[in-house]
Amino acid sequence: MLKSKLLSAVPALAVVSGLILSSCGHNPPVYQRPVSTYKKEPAKAAIANMQLAIEYMKLGQLANARECIEKALKEDSSNPEVQMTAGLVYERVNEMPKAEHAYDAANRLGKGDPNIANVYAVFLCRTGKTAAGEKLFLEVSANPLYQTPWVALSNAGSCARGASDLVNAEKFFNRALALRPNYSEALLQLGNVAFDRGDAAQALDFVQRYLAVNLPSPEVLWLGFRAQRKLGDAVAAAMFARRVQTEFPNSEQAQNMRNGVDR
Repeated sequence: MLKSKLLSAVPALAVVSGLILSSCGHNPPVYQRPVSTYKKEPAKAAIANMQLAIEYMKLGQLANARECIEKALKEDSSNPEVQMTAGLVYERVNEMPKAEHAYDAANRLGKGDPNIANVYAVFLCRTGKTAAGEKLFLEVSANPLYQTPWVALSNAGSCARGASDLVNAEKFFNRALALRPNYSEALLQLGNVAFDRGDAAQALDFVQRYLAVNLPSPEVLWLGFRAQRKLGDAVAAAMFARRVQTEFPNSEQAQNMRNGVDR
């Protein structure tokens, strides 16, 4: 699973001083002033409506978010941030063709903005366009403006693993570790790749390597539990199970244990 929180991927935009917000949606979470006062500034209006769309998404008011972002697109469809936010909104309301069109437009208009490209690549991988997603992640990782290339490489690995391409997944995760040897996500995912291949011993090695340099997470403890159980060490498996239940009682992994789920 790609660990990407898309709403947080939208770069925060400072509120323009004196900017007037248009009336999209019902009871928007900001003060409004008359539309006529900003009709000559469509670019600013587009940013304002984009920000409203983001706020509505956070509130779960998707119909209002859709209305606001469509107003923003009419006001300034050349703004890459507006297009990217449109992609997020359309994806949330399951209008995938519109989402892909908006993400593609954002990527073209952004002219190599690695943050926009990263969000688009996540979408491509999530919708089964693995090769295109991996290619874009690699472009992001090579972009000198992107300060965490190991994250993009790890995302490429998750994309490949999601398509059951364990060979390329392992290659991408190892490239991420070559840049950031203790990167927790790459260590965890290499453990998952090993477990997917049936190598519980190697999976456990990655769990131990992870825990030696990173704080525990429910995901890595869950992997340790499954690896130890597959290796036949019931005592060690129980230790990992207790840690999941006591340290992360509200996690999906703890819930899986309570329900007897083993995936």
